[in-house]
Amino acid sequence: MKGNLIIISSPSGGGKGTLIREILRTVPDIGYSVSYTTRKMRDGEVDGKDYIFVSEEKFRELIENGEFLEYATVHGNFYGTSVAQVQKEIAGERDIILEIDVQGASAVLKNLPEAVSIFILPPSFERLRERLIKRATEDLDDLALRLRNSFDEVKRFDEFKYAVINDDLETAANQLATIIIAERLNHTRQMTAIQCILDSFDD
Repeated sequence: MKGNLIIISSPSGGGKGTLIREILRTVPDIGYSVSYTTRKMRDGEVDGKDYIFVSEEKFRELIENGEFLEYATVHGNFYGTSVAQVQKEIAGERDIILEIDVQGASAVLKNLPEAVSIFILPPSFERLRERLIKRATEDLDDLALRLRNSFDEVKRFDEFKYAVINDDLETAANQLATIIIAERLNHTRQMTAIQCILDSFDD
């Protein structure tokens, strides 16, 4: 059985981090793709866990070596997804979550349309703004840029297979877990086990 690539995106990156951490804590056999980035490390972040922080020169070297499944410039910084990490997790029969911006999600889905794509919606623009302000990880200019970009990003929800409204954390986490587990039950993912059962009926 092969693992699923689970793409999770949201407008301006707001509100999905806590939700994903809850999924990683409660859903078995699931990993997390650690993206590369050229942006500065924020307080409390750990290199190799939250992101793999590299220089722009190193990032461009990785691009030339074909080591990214996708890469993009977001809010003035480079972000990229490692091909090797995703392939390793999926081959090991584990699902892997790719937390990615809308632009990057679109690029991945063009190459891997079979990926499970989920868009996390805030209950309103005001709640998104409150969450980003409370997070306090950007200066005022970066915050304003994220909020401006969110108007275009939120309209792209229909590029994703599923939509989850992140109003209440527990409810949203349960919905997200339900999607992941339901996708594991897709008969195409269970063909090896199903074939064994079918073979038993031929005896």
